[in-house]
Amino acid sequence: MKNHAFTRSLLLLLAVLALLSLCACGGSGEKVIDRPAQTEAAGSDAPMTAANAQAETEAGGYVFIHNGVKVPMDAEASAIVEALGEPASYFEAASCAFEGLDKMYTYGGFELDTYPTGDKDYVSAVILRDDSVATPEGVMIGDSADKLQEVYGEPASVSGDLVTYEAGGMQLRFILEQDAVRSIEYISLAVEG
Repeated sequence: MKNHAFTRSLLLLLAVLALLSLCACGGSGEKVIDRPAQTEAAGSDAPMTAANAQAETEAGGYVFIHNGVKVPMDAEASAIVEALGEPASYFEAASCAFEGLDKMYTYGGFELDTYPTGDKDYVSAVILRDDSVATPEGVMIGDSADKLQEVYGEPASVSGDLVTYEAGGMQLRFILEQDAVRSIEYISLAVEG
């Protein structure tokens, strides 16, 4: 119970820091819409087979899937956001790195972030927030470091508690704490630059 409370506090702090970093880039054009969160059962996304996961990775990086909706990094976001449905909350602010607005859509269990290019938005990150969602390969917050190693194999890099896998111009990052997964992030390298 103590670890669960700590994890929630840590995730809340990370969300606040993300919002503050967006606000630091420019205050004009900010918009926040909150709606009641709708969480989904942990088993709603069936794990992908190892062969399918490998094919997805080779085709363009690790891909988050929620209720059959694939969310690859750097994909145009409009159709993905529409397919995912109404978010629990929405935030936008002037982009630090691009012309236009960075946008953050929060759904039950995960957050989807976008960056602007021209008149379109593209997926910059997916951040899993709790154990109600999992990667298509079946790893979720709370799983052991051993399971992470078993499912994904040797990482591209390890820096302290940060374990990073790379494929197709993106990173899949896991933050570990006491040998358990505490954070899962899909990150576009176009944004990390």
